[in-house]
Amino acid sequence: MRHQNTGRKLSRSSSHRAAMFRNMVTSLIEHERITTTEPKAKELRRFAEKTISISLRLGEILGKSKEQRTPAEQGRYVHALRMASRMIRTREVLHKLFDDVAPKLAGRPGGYTRIVKIGQRVGDAAPMAIIELVSAGAPKAKGAKPAPTPTGTDTAD
Repeated sequence: MRHQNTGRKLSRSSSHRAAMFRNMVTSLIEHERITTTEPKAKELRRFAEKTISISLRLGEILGKSKEQRTPAEQGRYVHALRMASRMIRTREVLHKLFDDVAPKLAGRPGGYTRIVKIGQRVGDAAPMAIIELVSAGAPKAKGAKPAPTPTGTDTAD
């Protein structure tokens, strides 16, 4: 029985899996879109969303500059940086997460990544997928139609 054993093993040792997902999260945030196999993309989503959530928990602190933060807010910011740095490999990508990505995703209640299936790989027919960060703004409801745009029938004179 596999009680409380979550996640796919992907035919790798635990240290190899951990290193692979740290590299993939770093690449996803750096490039905002990567192509990989479908099972890896589905597993990567867990780690990426958790890392993005660390930066989003700061809330209004993200909009303040270092000089505007109180010492308590600066402490929370540094703590969040260190927690996210456990998953992100490079300092540039870490700062991109906090400065660019997190403010764009601030209004979303979750679901920061999107997986799009793109078919099979030529060499071994592995199912491939693109995993990308979603754009800013709140998610649309399923089946929602876009707001009608006014046409050239302007009645105001």
